[in-house]
Amino acid sequence: MRVLYTLIIATIGITMGCTAGKKQQTMYSTKDINIEQFMGTWYEIARFPHRFERNLVGVTASYRLKKNGKVEVINKGFKNTLDGKQKKAKAFAKISNPEETGRLKVFFFWPFGADYLVLDIDEDYTWALIGSSSPDYLWILSRTPELPNDTYQKIVHKAKSIGYDVSKLETVKQKVKQ
Repeated sequence: MRVLYTLIIATIGITMGCTAGKKQQTMYSTKDINIEQFMGTWYEIARFPHRFERNLVGVTASYRLKKNGKVEVINKGFKNTLDGKQKKAKAFAKISNPEETGRLKVFFFWPFGADYLVLDIDEDYTWALIGSSSPDYLWILSRTPELPNDTYQKIVHKAKSIGYDVSKLETVKQKVKQ
């Protein structure tokens, strides 16, 4: 099952990188992020729906900077409920251009990579808006399982202002400490 899941993720990654026949839209990335400060665990607050995350809740993305400069990526989520079976996908990422540290390439299946763009991030690295070179991929991430509504709305407004169809956003159920 793990192999099947990895193949599905890889196929989606390939699809993200190949947008032939689709309307192209140029997104932008944050030019300068502190990659070390970006490392750690992020909670997925909202996303555009895709097969590779269908029915996943409690989704997190963890990033760890390796000595060779690449970033280890571990995505985890639970099937259907927060107590469901955990699904895990491993990948690596690298900065595409050292002068544009907010633009990474993620590889779930070498040599096929997908664009990973840090479209916006707050100065304390508590939330991030992540997209791709395609307008079909968008995530809102947070260091905590919840975001204040006004912060969430600000991020959604930013996504809309740069051309994303925010009506496609779906929130992701997270375990919240009581």
